[in-house]
Amino acid sequence: MKTKKKKMSLMRKRMVAGYLFILPWLVGFIIFYVRSLFMTAQFSLSTMTMDAQNGGYVLDFVGLENFRYAFFEHGSFKQTLTSSIGNMLIDVPLITFFSLFMAMLLNKKFPGRAAVRAIFFLPVILGSGAIVDAMELSAQMMQGGVSGQVAETTASASSAIAFDIDYLISMFMNLGLPASVLDYITAAVSRINDIISMSGVQIVLFIAALQSIPGSMYEVAKIEGATGYETFWKVTFPMVMPHIITNVVYTIVDSFEESAVLELADTVTFGQFNYGLGSVFSLVSTVVTCVILVVVVGFIQKRTFYYN
Repeated sequence: MKTKKKKMSLMRKRMVAGYLFILPWLVGFIIFYVRSLFMTAQFSLSTMTMDAQNGGYVLDFVGLENFRYAFFEHGSFKQTLTSSIGNMLIDVPLITFFSLFMAMLLNKKFPGRAAVRAIFFLPVILGSGAIVDAMELSAQMMQGGVSGQVAETTASASSAIAFDIDYLISMFMNLGLPASVLDYITAAVSRINDIISMSGVQIVLFIAALQSIPGSMYEVAKIEGATGYETFWKVTFPMVMPHIITNVVYTIVDSFEESAVLELADTVTFGQFNYGLGSVFSLVSTVVTCVILVVVVGFIQKRTFYYN
């Protein structure tokens, strides 16, 4: 008798397709990143000395001494880590909702839409290492000329902005807003430039999400007499929730990648040649990032709607 082959369900087929999609990344992660992560953990538990005679290095196991020094004796690590986490808590919600808002505007048809989209993605290109080094070199070569005038203009503009912020803070205080809300607003305003420059990739992802929403849903909402506000919360927002998870993950990782903790780790490791302490900084930053990702993604995942 011929045995019938058990057919895979649609859900299982989609799972297999998803695993095949991430397979190249998974292979690269196992080959390159896992070994580096293991070596970082090994360095964090040791002190490294260079072997001048035979070449290479020698590791002396010291246990948790580097961790104890980082958390209890180092002058700036805890403060830098705390400020990086605080900046991330400010940036992630603002970048996510700002990106969604701009994506909804850029998804509409208007003259020059392609140019406007390119302008919002331009900071991502200009933020690359080669471009930043070239701009810094150009600024050094023009020191005292055009760059000096730009610096004076920036200083005067900053003083004007500071005056406006003080005025707004006093106005909000008179309205009786809580101090925690005022602190969040102040921190958000002071980082508005970083928020805009870090939103390029997220805007592109949200535009792709908006374009994947079936037009029939908006037609049904219009027939039912839904307002624009109701259409957003009942159609647009639930449909882009899976992409919100993607953008939140990307923003958290990008925020820590550009954080002062990794700059401190780079300075300690390659500037002071203290590989053990620098590995502790990197490892703690990685663990904190993973914990935040698990908590945030788990919270959003329970409230996410997936359209089949």
